Amino acid sequence: MGEKLTLHAEDGHKLSAYRATPAGTPRGGLVIVQEIFGVNAHIRRVCDGFAAEGYVALAPALFDRVEPGYETGYGQDDIERGRNVRQKLGWDLMVTDTRAAVEQLKKTGGKVGVVGYCMGGSMAWLAATRIPGVAAAVGYYGGAVAEFADESPRCPVLLHFGESDATIPRAQWDKIRDAQPTVPMHIYPAGHGFNCDARGSYHEPSARLARERTLEFLKRHM
Repeated sequence: MGEKLTLHAEDGHKLSAYRATPAGTPRGGLVIVQEIFGVNAHIRRVCDGFAAEGYVALAPALFDRVEPGYETGYGQDDIERGRNVRQKLGWDLMVTDTRAAVEQLKKTGGKVGVVGYCMGGSMAWLAATRIPGVAAAVGYYGGAVAEFADESPRCPVLLHFGESDATIPRAQWDKIRDAQPTVPMHIYPAGHGFNCDARGSYHEPSARLARERTLEFLKRHM
């Protein structure tokens, strides 16, 4: 179902991406934004899953600017390595490359949404606030959403967090709610990374419910 392609950012940078295409007429396009572990097997499966729901799903390799082909597992060394790459990039360059994915999906027709996980959850928020033409955005446990909570989204946004996520304490949810009281936010009995079935923190009931809510949200707004 999936294929690799090359995206072209507005500053001339070329980055790879994984695209999964549905069998029938697409409902629309979804940019799937990676965790700090790259466009790995899990993110590719996520794309395949959204394609099975009728969306063209495109995952840009945001770490290509630092290390082309970046892809890791979920060990502590992988976490530290991923954090270092993210810090070298900064958010603005990742917004630029996410915009390239949005523009690519616009060519397929239909509306374009963004769904992101961990680092990608924060990018989904920034896509909603900074990238024109995004119809809907869904962020899973985005640790920087609170940092950018004062930015105004240009489209509907849905946020998912885990109540036992030590990296995103309750104070951050409160900051987001105070700044964006109309943005729906769901809290699950789970920790960070609860949607990823390749991680020890995977929580199947929460992942299933969040997916149901995400699909309903996307159908309503796309």
